[in-house]
Amino acid sequence: MSKTIRFYTGILCCWLFAGCAVRQSADRIADTKEVTRLLNTLAADDMEGRASFSPGIERAAEFIESEFRKIGLAPYSEGGYRQTFEVTRITPATWEVTLDGSAVPQERIIISSNNSGLNWNTDPTVSVAQIKAGDDFAQRFREISSGKKDALVIVDNSFASLFERYSGMLMRGRISQQTASVSATPSVVFVLADQVPQSFRVSFTNTVEKLPLSNMIGVLPGKSRPDEYVIFSAHYDHIGIIEPVGQDSIANGADDDASGVSAVLALANYYKKRGDNARTLLFVAFTAEEIGLVGSKYFSQQINPDEVVAMINIEMIGKDSRFGPNALYVTGYNQSDLAEIMQANVKGTEFTFHPDPYPTQNLFYRSDNASLAAAGVPAHTFSTVQIEKDMYYHTVDDELETLNISNIVSAIRAIALGAQSIVSGDDTPRRVPKLSQ
Repeated sequence: MSKTIRFYTGILCCWLFAGCAVRQSADRIADTKEVTRLLNTLAADDMEGRASFSPGIERAAEFIESEFRKIGLAPYSEGGYRQTFEVTRITPATWEVTLDGSAVPQERIIISSNNSGLNWNTDPTVSVAQIKAGDDFAQRFREISSGKKDALVIVDNSFASLFERYSGMLMRGRISQQTASVSATPSVVFVLADQVPQSFRVSFTNTVEKLPLSNMIGVLPGKSRPDEYVIFSAHYDHIGIIEPVGQDSIANGADDDASGVSAVLALANYYKKRGDNARTLLFVAFTAEEIGLVGSKYFSQQINPDEVVAMINIEMIGKDSRFGPNALYVTGYNQSDLAEIMQANVKGTEFTFHPDPYPTQNLFYRSDNASLAAAGVPAHTFSTVQIEKDMYYHTVDDELETLNISNIVSAIRAIALGAQSIVSGDDTPRRVPKLSQ
């Protein structure tokens, strides 16, 4: 054999060996049987859909605590793995709306208010707005809800199904993190109706109560850069017991977001076993995402964002993405170079990271990464959910049987390999432009 042939044969062997080494490394990151166990527990019927303030979410919290302890993570604070804080829950108690003298059925009304109660009688200080047929319902809903004036909003009947979904979430109550029991924010009343009325009367009362919530946080201290943090996160709450379909009324939340929490736990186990992280790793399961990103907002207020190098938030990875298997999309992809760094780290594997294919949905600021991203942290959400096709979202059918477990395992492996140079301190992602206050 000539020297030239031996030379190229050697190169080929090196490439093949490197490929095998990467594959073996990826295979050791997450075990399918273990991930299935985590999913089975978090999405089980006895978790009752993990709604905030419910016995089910407390059982989920206890399970996550036990997993953190078993893995060997350090507690986040003297209080252990729980970051507990108090919020005010405002729940509609009574509500009546009359348009042009005719009473509106209660199921066609949504109350969005932090006040203990109000009475309007064709009040000129109350603006009257519309969500018209053909409007972007979600966008208009957000715009009106964030307005500066009390408002009565007439919603076109073409949005009946969306109205019912929003009602199911909002009429369960809203959360205020204000120090006062009731804040003086504007009140908005949405009514499903045919046309704008000439006259109206609105009255409602709210029940106001203070209740505790807990984020779950485990820590893997950094070996050489302990004051620099990399966060892996997901939310462990879901929407609980909902309107029954047949005999089933439990919205198990297997994809949303037991899949993400299982990934966080698997990643914690992987990095603990490696034991070579230069930066401190925080593994966070956020509470109350479904009722307004409440847990992540509180968390972001308690940590110095300048010390957070990156945040990888994991949301709904239970099915193939639009880009096929072994592929995740990243919200706010171009806001920092986090995804580009991670893509470089998985070069030579089947894993890929892609820009968010739903730019009009504004997903970058709609998940638990949002608060830290607004403060300049390279904080992004990694997902695979095909929004336009997912028929199980917030339904009783979001169960383990609907998931592609191999996709979850693949996502965990991709994230672990992709984040390695950030965890080791070799790479530092570019900061996200801060939102103006």
